[in-house]
Amino acid sequence: MRRRGFLLLPTLLAGGAQAATVQGDAAAALMARLRRGGVVVVLRHAITDRSQADRGYLSDRAGQRNLSAAGRAQARALGQAFARLPLGQVLTSPVFRARDTAELAFGARAVVEPRLTADDYTPDAALLEANIAWLRDRIRSPSAPDAVDVLVGHIVPLGMALGRGLGQADYPEGASAIFAPGGRLLGVLAAGTLGAA
Repeated sequence: MRRRGFLLLPTLLAGGAQAATVQGDAAAALMARLRRGGVVVVLRHAITDRSQADRGYLSDRAGQRNLSAAGRAQARALGQAFARLPLGQVLTSPVFRARDTAELAFGARAVVEPRLTADDYTPDAALLEANIAWLRDRIRSPSAPDAVDVLVGHIVPLGMALGRGLGQADYPEGASAIFAPGGRLLGVLAAGTLGAA
């Protein structure tokens, strides 16, 4: 699996939180902020079967890393947690692990957005740069003042939009990175934290 170098983009973290999952009082405060709406959430796809590898073809489910049974359960639990929030738009990457997460969590509400495609499925450098620019702009603006927009995607494109690499500890599968208007990262909630709140 080939990884591209990170694009040199302005960071969205200036004056905001660092990317790492929050717990305790910080998680409770972030959940309270989510309930008020007016944010964009970049939800990383749910838990995958790590014995599978990506071959880089969007139409080839067998050639992709897909959700595990635990990931399908996690996606359903995430859907129950998000159902308690004022949901706005729900957009998903066309890569099967993201699409399946979105469909299990949000049903027909999820709309495929090709610009959320994982970097390994975007071989054209100019197109990848355009997709990352779109993501960077999209996380700055919720669709309505009280909406929680959800973008279901992948770790590397979000790291590229942030201008730095993200690791599993920063942004595990099923985690939600929450952005205030203007693109300030408020924090990252692990899937279990979101579901428990």
